[in-house]
Amino acid sequence: MARNYSSLDLVRHCDAFPYEKTQPAEFTARMKGLVPVEWSDSSTNTAAAYLIAYMPRTVADAFVTIPKPELEAMGLASDLDLQTAIESSNKFPLRQLLHLQTTEPARTATLARLFQYWREANTFKVLRGWRSELWPVYGQNGELLFSVERAAIGLLGAVRYGVHMTAYVQDAGTGDVKIWVPRRAADKSTYPSMLDNTVAGGLMTGEDPFECLVREADEEAALPEAVVRANTQSVGTLTYIYITDERAGGESGYISPECQWVYDLPLPAAVVPRPKDGEVESFMLCSVAEVREQLAQGLFKPNCAAVLIDFLMRHGLLSGDDESAFETIASRLHRVLPFPGPHNNS
Repeated sequence: MARNYSSLDLVRHCDAFPYEKTQPAEFTARMKGLVPVEWSDSSTNTAAAYLIAYMPRTVADAFVTIPKPELEAMGLASDLDLQTAIESSNKFPLRQLLHLQTTEPARTATLARLFQYWREANTFKVLRGWRSELWPVYGQNGELLFSVERAAIGLLGAVRYGVHMTAYVQDAGTGDVKIWVPRRAADKSTYPSMLDNTVAGGLMTGEDPFECLVREADEEAALPEAVVRANTQSVGTLTYIYITDERAGGESGYISPECQWVYDLPLPAAVVPRPKDGEVESFMLCSVAEVREQLAQGLFKPNCAAVLIDFLMRHGLLSGDDESAFETIASRLHRVLPFPGPHNNS
């Protein structure tokens, strides 16, 4: 029998991390497998430390086993009793480990050596998906603390940033909407063959969200730059905390706080997206009824389902009249993340 997911089911799948206030037992159980990562503006004064990520305990354990000579070669502090520090505070003292590195580029280089060390040792399957793309991690004042290889950011559990765009065609006479839906390539390392948003991509360090979108629109969908720049509408952000499964590439259970800048692109019928860089297998122009059926069957990549539900809500194609959980869905698509970053300014 075909699955029949509700909109709330799909949003809960995307925003899967339990809420401390409303799900205390589930939150406590989940946190047993995690170590909050702390940062402070000083490596010696930890009184003002703040949270920047949720690290899996398996990763913290891997840190503990790195020999001192290797730590020194990477540029990490070797004089810190890391296991005792974690056990005594139930926090991961990343700032103290990196105290020898006083600039963002130096911290980025040190962490690159660390993740390369684990990659060569095949310590974590997720590093097999190495992309040579740097993703940002921010401090409480909006400053860039360091950048991390895309495939490794789940090892820290830090916030990921990206862009998602829904391109659609609207009949001038009837007002009926059709949405351009791509199918991901079967050889993609993450979520192969699942349905996606028209254009989506990760935001690299220093990249402007809209410029990232323009780049991805060309690379993934061969959409003319002039059309994208002239017609794309910025419609805000979505924030949630996802928990990865095997489809994300590597082990399941990584914590993935995410902020997605969301865009709509009304297209004339003559402009047709087409695959270009091999990321997408094909594009389909689907009616709203077809998209809702695809959502109900669980065919979309989880965060893409959330973006489409947001699209349907904003365009009056899904309302409180036909969705009793409308307010809950809206709230969970705009979760307050407990970590610093530009999502707090969006």
